[in-house]
Amino acid sequence: MSVSARSNVNVAGSVAVLASTALWGTSAIFVRLIATSKNVTPFALAFWRDLFTFIVLLAVTALLRPASLRVQRRDLPWLMALGGSLGVFHVVWNLGVLINGAAVATVQQAAMPAIVAVAAWLIWREALTWNKILAIILTFAGTVMVTGLGVLGQFKFTLPGLLVGLAVPSTYACWNLFGKKVRERCSSFTTWVYAFGFSTLVLFPLQFFAAQPWPVSPVVCLWFAGLVSLSTAIPFPIYAFGLGRLPASVATILAMTEIPIVSVYAYFLLGERMSPDQILGAALVVAGALLLSWRKRANH
Repeated sequence: MSVSARSNVNVAGSVAVLASTALWGTSAIFVRLIATSKNVTPFALAFWRDLFTFIVLLAVTALLRPASLRVQRRDLPWLMALGGSLGVFHVVWNLGVLINGAAVATVQQAAMPAIVAVAAWLIWREALTWNKILAIILTFAGTVMVTGLGVLGQFKFTLPGLLVGLAVPSTYACWNLFGKKVRERCSSFTTWVYAFGFSTLVLFPLQFFAAQPWPVSPVVCLWFAGLVSLSTAIPFPIYAFGLGRLPASVATILAMTEIPIVSVYAYFLLGERMSPDQILGAALVVAGALLLSWRKRANH
């Protein structure tokens, strides 16, 4: 591959990751709207979200590219691992928000790029450069500032909160690493059809022990449709496209731009105002992402 071709691949991958991140950012809005309108358990919300996403992606793929639904047997264990870790992540993320609060859970999630960078260095020998290390530091510091230093000071550590806090970035890192492996041979839609299918299977047994949110009002159905489509079914294949064209460590650092994006959404859609510290934090997260982009351009 020529230098210009590699550059175009990097640009396309970066744009895809940033676009998917902008759509993922709507998830917090829809989850908040659903939670304020209907009591729902973390297990039930994760299951129904993944089930309906699987149905949507399966229908689209079967209609447009049915041949891509065939996968090699050697890829099934990786797809199962991807789906299982994705389903567990959705549960622990919901638990993290309920136990630790959205702000603290977001900060805990920000440890994910560091986990992925080290794992990618060990597994795929991706270079752990000073640029990546500095980008991780900038994004983590920015995340802490965006979510609010005062909120963190009020957080009381408990054993369940600590365990969930460790599980959030770990499971987030797992599905990113498994997704990187799968994308070496599977298309983006194929990857997520199977991922959400296996995720649904993993979460299904838990539904016998979780209260279900019935009946559901038309308004909640509307918010849930937004969560499934805009926040899940559309961005995940786009992210897989980008993940197939970027190192896993770079993609996950770029994905942390979701934090300032959510702050912007909250400002315009929910009327939440950002303090100067939070604005500075958002700038640090963006600076971390730009540092990676600048590095790639400098190398070409």
